[in-house]
Amino acid sequence: MPGTGLTRLRLAITVFFALDGFIFAGWVVRIPDIKQQTHASASALGLALLGVSAGAVVTMTLTGRLCSRYGSHPVTVVCAALLSLSVLLPPLTHSAPALGAVLLLFGAAYGGLNVAFNSAAVDLVAALRRPVMPSFHAAFSLGGMAGAGLGGLVAGALSPTRHLLGITLVGLLVTAVAGRSLLRHEAPVAPDRRQPVQEGGTRRADGRTRGLVAVFGLVALCTAYGEGAMADWGALHLQQNLAASSGTAAAGYACFALAMTVGRLSGTALLERLGRAPTVIAGGATAAAGMLVGALAPTVWAALIGFAVTGVGLANLFPVAVERAGALAGPSGVAVASTFGYGGMLLGPPAIGFMADWFSLPTALTSVAVLAAVAALIGLTTRRVMGA
Repeated sequence: MPGTGLTRLRLAITVFFALDGFIFAGWVVRIPDIKQQTHASASALGLALLGVSAGAVVTMTLTGRLCSRYGSHPVTVVCAALLSLSVLLPPLTHSAPALGAVLLLFGAAYGGLNVAFNSAAVDLVAALRRPVMPSFHAAFSLGGMAGAGLGGLVAGALSPTRHLLGITLVGLLVTAVAGRSLLRHEAPVAPDRRQPVQEGGTRRADGRTRGLVAVFGLVALCTAYGEGAMADWGALHLQQNLAASSGTAAAGYACFALAMTVGRLSGTALLERLGRAPTVIAGGATAAAGMLVGALAPTVWAALIGFAVTGVGLANLFPVAVERAGALAGPSGVAVASTFGYGGMLLGPPAIGFMADWFSLPTALTSVAVLAAVAALIGLTTRRVMGA
């Protein structure tokens, strides 16, 4: 594919990453309103919200197979359209069970889109021969920040139904425009990735390859565990253990998310300078040190600095893990790594809660540092296969 075609393809894939973050953040900021509308208790809402992750995990493996059979580009467009439509369903519900049911559909579309566009991105990274995967995930983060910011601005003026209807229309319009560009191009294949395929279009994967894919999935799990823990428990730690105000406590996750976005924006340059394995090793070690400070620091400002350092450290671990899994096993590898990642996001918040009851919240948050160190250790032990 000519260089101009690759550039346009990269732009189209980037748009889908940003759209995914924008839609998801738009839904998240309306959760309090929808909780009130459905009259759900905290526990009932928690069970309903599991529908998003459950739907995503269930469909990820299936999406990997669909990408292998039909191509990641058509599947990306279809899943983006489904995600845009399904985000309108939650504000139409009036009970927690109904909310949980529609969130299964929303989660299925969300998980499918994540596997599909990550598979498309893996193919493009191989064709470009540049480690640009972090730039796509930076677009997701920026889209999320835009969606959350817009949601905060319109929350007082628009009902959840009107707000999410607007997001549906934006999502369908963007999907139509970017999808047209995406569908014009077949997924590029670098010469060194033209491996023999089995019937049905999937790459042959021996036991060693499957094991390596699982190992890279474990890196994704360690990263997502930290992201989920920071989102659900970081603000509470600042408020409960360090007597921070509500506003300052809310800034804790903002510091983490902003630092992660900055880390991903600079990720390509970092990977080109250091290579994948050193980036994972340094990132895991940095996140471990940052989280120890964030969890155990005696002052709010030191904890905020620790949260920011954690965000920088974790920023590029998930993109590298998904890219390596996809390079080894195609869309099925992306699906496995993504499923591990969502497993970590599912595991993190409840695990932190149990450990907080058994010990204390600061002690529980140090588990994020432990898993970041595990990711660094994996980078150290797989540096040969991880490549430069």
